[in-house]
Parts: sequence; structure tokens; C-alpha cells
Amino acid sequence: QVQLVESGGALVQAGGSLRLSCAASVNFFVINHMGWYRQAPGKERELVAGISRGGSTNYVDSVKGRFTISRDNAKNTVYLQMNSLKPEDTAVYYCWVNGWSTVTNYRESEYWGQGTQVTVSS
Repeated sequence: QVQLVESGGALVQAGGSLRLSCAASVNFFVINHMGWYRQAPGKERELVAGISRGGSTNYVDSVKGRFTISRDNAKNTVYLQMNSLKPEDTAVYYCWVNGWSTVTNYRESEYWGQGTQVTVSS
């Protein structure tokens, strides 16, 4: 019902910027929340930023003031603008979407992107 295609990951120097994007192709599905998670080597996956359908956002403390999440509901796309990148931001970033299937009487479910590598060199 949902396929997520991520792009934007790259190798960048500390202090640089990147913008990640995630486009959702949906069938018989209504998107609710969207967000970005990341997982660094040897560490647990963590929520980096989330955004509701109405535009309310939340961020992990370590990225506040540097990252900005946004979404385009008409395009079913979520973005993560990352500025002032630090080596500690190095991780695989995963797009996440939840919502409701119109085929299953609006039962809630979630989907994950394939991940995109962000590497910040010191």
C-alpha cells in the first residue's frame, strides 16, 4: 500500500548541510505522521524528527536548532534539512510514515524507507 523512496544522503564535511527527502507512493492509504529516524554503528535507532499532518514538529535534543523537518502533503513527501552537521550525525537515516488503510477499515499501520547514508567527516 505504501512505498517510500529516500534520497539526499551523502558524504559532507563538518559544518556543511544536506537535505534529505522521502517521497511516499500510496494506494488506498491515508498518511498521518511522518518522520526521520537514524541509526549509527553500534547504537540504537532513534527518532530524529517527526511532523504531524497539521505541521506540528518535534526533534531529538541533539539536533534542535540545526535540523528542520517539513512536509508537502500534496506530494506525500517529507524533508529533513540538516545544517551545521557534526561527525556525531553520521548514521543511516530512515524515513518513517504511519497512517490508515482504506482497505482495512482505517486500521493504523506504519512503513519504513530503505535508509540513506549520511557521513560527516571531521
